[in-house]
Amino acid sequence: MGTTRQFVTVLFFATLPVCATAEVYDLPPEGNDVVGALTTITARAEDTLLDIARRHGLGYEDIVRANPEVDTWLPGEGTAVTLPTRYVLPHGPREGVVLNLAEYRLYYYPPAKDGEPAVVMTYPISIGRMDWETPLGRTSIISKVRNPAWYPPESIRAEHAADGDPLPRIVPAGPDNPLGEYAMRLGLPGYLIHGTNRPSGVGMRVTHGCIRMFPEDIDYLFGNVSLNTGVRIINEPVKIGWNGDELVVEVHQTLEMSPAPVPQDSAEPHVSGEAADIAKEVAVVAAAPPVRAAMTALTQQFVMATNERPAELDWDVAELLLERADGIPAVAGRKIKDAATSAASE
Repeated sequence: MGTTRQFVTVLFFATLPVCATAEVYDLPPEGNDVVGALTTITARAEDTLLDIARRHGLGYEDIVRANPEVDTWLPGEGTAVTLPTRYVLPHGPREGVVLNLAEYRLYYYPPAKDGEPAVVMTYPISIGRMDWETPLGRTSIISKVRNPAWYPPESIRAEHAADGDPLPRIVPAGPDNPLGEYAMRLGLPGYLIHGTNRPSGVGMRVTHGCIRMFPEDIDYLFGNVSLNTGVRIINEPVKIGWNGDELVVEVHQTLEMSPAPVPQDSAEPHVSGEAADIAKEVAVVAAAPPVRAAMTALTQQFVMATNERPAELDWDVAELLLERADGIPAVAGRKIKDAATSAASE
């Protein structure tokens, strides 16, 4: 249950670039919510953590949070690197596309084919930075464009002009286009799920509101996600789900949210220097205090997970996971056996 479907992944390799590593898992039956496994690999001399992350379907925040003692840019040959490739599925319907902003991750539930088990696919994403937030809510994919041109909104052109990096009114398709080779427009005016010409920023909070993906990931989704597919955008830093009789908790850093509404023209990413963007974003995220108490989020998730299935939560373990907030799931509770009998005797 929850193991990687290796043969499905091999089939995808036939149509994706060599570096593609689609994470495809058997969808666990209702009442079970955990897929994948935590693994460890050994870094090569030429690796950065970002190289390792991309090869294994992870983004910047995923790999850095899971390996706080490892140098991001020079892990060193022979260094053990943890791959946080175990996931608690987000609470809610298992259908369409689910974007969990706090997790920097997209989940796609393709329609099950006759005679084949249902699967879930998951990919790292970049999201809108604090002053250009990605909106929450339900929407759908309303159009798809191959080799899109980019029409920078006036607000983004003004920002670039102020930085001494003026933008043209239209950026044609090609290597300088920040949308990459594919774009899927959402029903939210101005917002896209798209590729990128700067893949090192995937898995960070660096966009002007759009969802940015690795080129090989958007390549697959573009060809397989249908128009009108539902998209649910959530911000859940804490997820709790069942794995058999065990209650598993997964905690991510809480995003600071801007009090001001996001402008409607905030969708498109910018083309400024990638290294500067990454350094600036790391500083912003590191300094950002959480707006919503993590304990409140934990309590809400616990109530939802145990609404029809009583369980005991080890609050000491849960609090430790809240402090760590590294995205690595851990067992923090267990089903209460004979709950009805116990309740009746009290």
